[in-house]
Amino acid sequence: MTGADAASVVARLRAAGCVFAEDEAALLLGAATGARDLERMLARRVSGVPLEHVLGWVEFCGLRIGVRDGVFVPRRRTEFLVELAAGRARPGAVVLDLCCGSGALGVALAHLVGRASGGRIELHAADIDEDAVVCATGNLAPLGGRVYHGDLFGPVPPTLRGRVDVLLANVPYVPTSAIPLMPPEARTFEPRATLDGGPDGLDVLRRVAADAPEWLAPGGRILVETSESQAATAVGVLTAVGLAAEAVRSDEHETTVVTAARTSG
Repeated sequence: MTGADAASVVARLRAAGCVFAEDEAALLLGAATGARDLERMLARRVSGVPLEHVLGWVEFCGLRIGVRDGVFVPRRRTEFLVELAAGRARPGAVVLDLCCGSGALGVALAHLVGRASGGRIELHAADIDEDAVVCATGNLAPLGGRVYHGDLFGPVPPTLRGRVDVLLANVPYVPTSAIPLMPPEARTFEPRATLDGGPDGLDVLRRVAADAPEWLAPGGRILVETSESQAATAVGVLTAVGLAAEAVRSDEHETTVVTAARTSG
């Protein structure tokens, strides 16, 4: 592509409202196999399709994670949750990623543990959305991970009950009334079920918390992303089921994670 072609791509992206038009143009130009492919991708992006769906991947924790149309795109702020989990996971740990979407959290955690110790984790994931399960399977299979289709703990093999060392639960936590205020990319192209957490945003967390103690191993820990305003209530939800919970805030990532451990035998 010539400089003029690149400038044209930037101009079209900027006209469509893309804030980081130059960066996006570089990614599209690098991914396109030719002029026709570039036009196809550019047309999709200009129409509002998330860049990650156009490219077919998202950068997360320094990795390229495959994503597909209709699957939730993991946010960079969620890297903080994975970093906290990596401090708890040891080689051989049993990890369960609920509401897994693309499987990005489990994949990233497996790489972080491997990088730190050279060991592997036993990785499991589940999602209610069939497209997400297909996407996550493609991402987790090379790591020996298994993905199950169904609602929360429903499809998880009972052999994992009481054995989960790290439970990643990046559940939807946007209050229903706030959904219309979200960016159009999320509202239009990501499943509502991946965003809508009910009236106060914590309905799905309550369902996860109700069953979490029986799936966690002694000393096992659940990690959940939430908003700063929801953190105290989320801590209360997990404390009420007998877990020792606390909220951890990262100003760098601009996010809050609630972690809770099973302390009883």
